[in-house]
This record gives sequence, C-alpha cells and structure tokens, in this order.
Amino acid sequence: MTHTSTSLDTLVLGPHSFSSRLFLGTGKYSSYEQMRDALDASGTQCVTVAVRRIPEGETPGKAFMDFIDLDRYTLLPNTAGCFDADTAIRTARLAREMLQTDLVKLEVLGDTKTLLPDPVGTLKATEILVNEGFTVLVYTSDDVLQAKRLEEAGATAVMPAGSPIGSGQGVLNPLNVRLIVEQASVPIILDAGVGQASDVAVAMELGVDGVLMNTGVAGADDPVLMAHAVRLACEAGRASFSAGRIARLPYASASSPTQGVIAGE
Repeated sequence: MTHTSTSLDTLVLGPHSFSSRLFLGTGKYSSYEQMRDALDASGTQCVTVAVRRIPEGETPGKAFMDFIDLDRYTLLPNTAGCFDADTAIRTARLAREMLQTDLVKLEVLGDTKTLLPDPVGTLKATEILVNEGFTVLVYTSDDVLQAKRLEEAGATAVMPAGSPIGSGQGVLNPLNVRLIVEQASVPIILDAGVGQASDVAVAMELGVDGVLMNTGVAGADDPVLMAHAVRLACEAGRASFSAGRIARLPYASASSPTQGVIAGE
C-alpha cells in the first residue's frame, strides 16, 4: 500500500479531517427522526445529501435540514440522479451556492438499470470541477485503470463501488478493490452495495480508507441498530487491517511449540 494521506485515527479529505471513517446517506428512512437517530448511532461525521432531492416548502422546524446538526456533521452534497457530465457539473455548482461548501460527491450515472457510472462523463466532470476549486470525491466502478485516471485528474478521493447501488451484495470484486488501494496516493472510499456490518469489515480489511453506505442502514428492519453495528464493523475492520493479518499457508501451522517440550514418561 503506497498512499500515506491518512492515519489510523484521522482521514483527511482536502481541508476536512474525520476520525470516523464511516459515511452515511440520508435517503430512504421512514422518517426524519429515524434518520437523525441512525446518524447519531453510526458515529459518522460526514453525511451525504442528494442536492436534487432536497424537499422544498416544508414546515420550518420540521424540514429535512432541521434534522441534520450542522455543528456535528459535515455535509457532502452529491450529484445523485445525474446522467451526464453537464447536469452533474450544474448540480455541483448549485450545491456550492446552496450549502456553502466546495465538497462534492460526484456521480455521473450511465443508465437507470445498473446505476453504474459513465466513465467518460465522470472523468470529464471531475476535471472541470477540480479546475473550479471543488474538493471532488468521485464515484466510479471497480475498474483499476479508471480509478487511476480519476486520481490523475485531481480527485481528492476515489470511490469505487463494492456492487451496484442499493443492491446489498457487498464487495463482489475484492481483488480489484485491493489493486485500486495498492496503486492509490489518494484516499479510497468504498461506495455502494454494502448490505450489512460484515460487508463494511471486509471492505476495511481490504485497506480502503472509508466506507459510504445508505440503503444498508436505512433499509434494515432496525436502521438505528444497524447503524450501530456498521460503526463497530468499520472500526474493527480498520484496526484489523492496520494490525496486519497473518500469511495464508497451504498447510497447518501448530500454535503450540514443538521444541523444548519435556517429554512424558
């Protein structure tokens, strides 16, 4: 692993520093109160907000943004629902004006069935937004070369999908995720497809710097309890990776010593 932009305790994304490596979305909850409680249980310090889906005309004090403590959470606006580079760029600019932040999670989707990213449009939008001073966290597939191109385009972090958005299939291609991590000099944050706590632990043990999820928490039978579970899994997976696992061996290796043992009569 070559990148050194993060440490065990702190993840640095441009001007922002986080002790939590878990990022949580704000969609699909049954109520704003449930969303608020799940965010609290997760320990996250950064939450994503789909700019194009922020409700309008809600009652003051009971509106969506009233349930997100801006003194506690950093907002990560995203361009969810954008299917071409120009729309994503306009949405990012709107987010900067609305929310007063240069931080953006860039999504340029290719089609409505898979919600996989359009690689050409994603690269184009990344280059333009980086040149405009945005701190770009960019959603991509697990294509190793595309991840490198996005880093070279100036992305602050690259966010490969574990599996299709909302699918709950976990990390389908751990080899590619590991290869992306090994070649990167920017943080790698697994994004999409995470279904449960064990998926988070697996991703972190592959060496990613963080995990972003939404449906796996919001769609659980008990979202608040799942939020607590993925918090623990993220911390455990990071600690496990940092500790360094033992080598995989083809044969057994005894735990007890075979030398210096006093033989019985």
